[in-house]
Amino acid sequence: MKEFVVIHDYLVSEAVVGDWDGNEEIVAERINEIYHLIYDLAEEDIATEELEKLLALVWDTWIGQDSLPELESEDIYDWCRHLLENREQYLEN
Repeated sequence: MKEFVVIHDYLVSEAVVGDWDGNEEIVAERINEIYHLIYDLAEEDIATEELEKLLALVWDTWIGQDSLPELESEDIYDWCRHLLENREQYLEN
């Protein structure tokens, strides 16, 4: 149940994302947008553990991606939808 997941526990600040050549604030915003969108798009009755695992994938997937500062909201939406629609392949590992 998603109401048991506190999204604020996942959000990051620019101090946490590391060195992005002056783009730390943008990177933190993009990561947080991904977290919020996954949470918002997830069904209300999603298992708490499943949602937590999906949210945990965000950092591992995105923090090393050079394209992160240039991501558009549409790209973020597409990735989040893909993650939720194909969660089995991401959660089986």
